[in-house]
Amino acid sequence: MADTKGDHWRRAQGPGFAVALLVFILGTGTLGYHFIEGWSLWRAFYVTVVAIATVELPPVHTWGGQAFTVVLLLSGVSAALYTFTLLATVVVEGGLPKRLARRRYQRMLEQLSDHFIVCGYGRIGSVVANQFQRQQVPFVVIERDAARVQAAVESGLLAVEADASREDVLHRVGIARARGLIAAVGTDAENVYAVLSARVMRPDLFIVSRAETDDARQKLTRAGANRVLSPYEIGGIQIAQTALRPAVVDFVELATSSDNLDLMMEEITIGATCSMASQSILQANIRQRYGVIVIGIQRQAGKMEFNPEPDTAIHVGDKLVVLGRPESLKKLEAEAAS
Repeated sequence: MADTKGDHWRRAQGPGFAVALLVFILGTGTLGYHFIEGWSLWRAFYVTVVAIATVELPPVHTWGGQAFTVVLLLSGVSAALYTFTLLATVVVEGGLPKRLARRRYQRMLEQLSDHFIVCGYGRIGSVVANQFQRQQVPFVVIERDAARVQAAVESGLLAVEADASREDVLHRVGIARARGLIAAVGTDAENVYAVLSARVMRPDLFIVSRAETDDARQKLTRAGANRVLSPYEIGGIQIAQTALRPAVVDFVELATSSDNLDLMMEEITIGATCSMASQSILQANIRQRYGVIVIGIQRQAGKMEFNPEPDTAIHVGDKLVVLGRPESLKKLEAEAAS
């Protein structure tokens, strides 16, 4: 109860009270001079402002007017100083900077396009965000925990403190313009809700989700996730492969690492107007023209063909999995999109 009264008292001493106090003194001064000195309301108001500003006053002839001026000066100057100090404190310590920060964040969210939405900034979400940041992929993080949001912001990330399963939140972070969504919230249930909400809003969105159990994997797939991955399963497979084929694992890590400047693995989508469409790999002369190796082709239907033969045809909508230097991959990507 005492805390409630204290809160009411602190609110009563806020900017509203300060402004009201100053207005009250101005009104009192105006009416006082009007009735005591017989001045017009405008002159009475003008003299009141002059008195509060502590500049030279016009002559006041009556004793009552002089006494009133003394009281007005003392109370008016005190109220003015209190009001201006309080307003300056509000502007400097929180009000204005926070509003400007919110507007800046909102503008950044509105400018996002072809980006990823990372739901959750825990152990998995933070790794995903770090990879996107290193590869300069645009993304935004949604996290309910305030401490994690603060950690993301301090790392230079764009983060929103909210529930990722809410449609208004997804709309706010630009799901209509997004490239994909990563559901990496703490529990399987939360991931199911996030995936379901995203799929309802964007039937064509590419969604990847983490799952703890096989049952959750099935539910997430039914909810609309394109890919469902288990961190524990992936970690176990990685450990086994490292033990059995360390050189192969090292090569894959080298080819897929964003830190490697000499060799990269990338997927290139064949556009509708691409000159390579309806040609074979040999006819397109990809190796000689771009200096890259075609490792696989994912057909539009989803089937993956590994180590395709030179006479394998390339069709519109296919995704070429290629290996080469970054500059060569960029040239091939530009050609495929043209």
